Amino acid sequence: MARRTALVLGGGGFTGIGWEVGVLAGLAEAGADLSDADVVIGTSAGSIVGAQLTSGRYPLAELYRSQLAAPDGRPVARMGTATFVRFAAIALRSRDAVSFGARMGRLALTARTVGEADHRASIARTLGGTLGADGWPDGRLKVTAVHSSTGRRAVFDGTGGVPLLDAVSASCAVPGVYPPVTIDGTRWVDGGVHSSANADLAAGYDRVVVIAPVAVGGGPIAAPRTQGARLAGQGARVCVITPDRLSRAAFGRNVLDPARRPDAARAGRRQAAAHAEEVRALWNA
Repeated sequence: MARRTALVLGGGGFTGIGWEVGVLAGLAEAGADLSDADVVIGTSAGSIVGAQLTSGRYPLAELYRSQLAAPDGRPVARMGTATFVRFAAIALRSRDAVSFGARMGRLALTARTVGEADHRASIARTLGGTLGADGWPDGRLKVTAVHSSTGRRAVFDGTGGVPLLDAVSASCAVPGVYPPVTIDGTRWVDGGVHSSANADLAAGYDRVVVIAPVAVGGGPIAAPRTQGARLAGQGARVCVITPDRLSRAAFGRNVLDPARRPDAARAGRRQAAAHAEEVRALWNA
């Protein structure tokens, strides 16, 4: 039996989308194509990249080229250093990831944002074409979100009856920036509220690559490298890729600015060279 592989794609806004696609494209060019992973776990930005990657519609080279296009003119939301500092302060006052999720849910439920319909439409545009309306691409994709009232994480996939567009929209519903997304009467917020990568969901897989635009944790929220170390302690072979200095500079001060996505994609593709040998050895073992 083939050893099972997991690809974990973390959250990080429009720059995170571009950077993740750049890393994936650069690794594929170097002989480490991760698009054949047995499971793809996507959180927020990673849910978008995961949906595109598993759809079979977009070869990585084409997906990379799409990241270099000019912004499409949609309004620019803001999520910069001040937002992350605010989230970190809430995390430090929370006893665990679930209580942090509940606090962030309350913030989301009371914030003034665009409407749900507008948020869904924006996610559909980002996914591209009719991908969001066509249903789940295959059985490999898992998408995370957090219950806005209880703070508990959920994992959506193609077996639960939740439309793909709803699941991805929920996973991308950054509290205070975008509205909670209603699914069967329950309102959900960004999966990154529980963890920026949710790499713990790859437990049980033999080989795991984590690509995480947000490298840090805070308070009860485990950082991607911490989660990767726990997976390695359970016997998995793990590689965690986070942005280097040049990639962080390419992101700029607002990760939700689509104008920064092309530079982030180029930075990810460049950075992939530094990880290619390790990922090839792990993935192709």
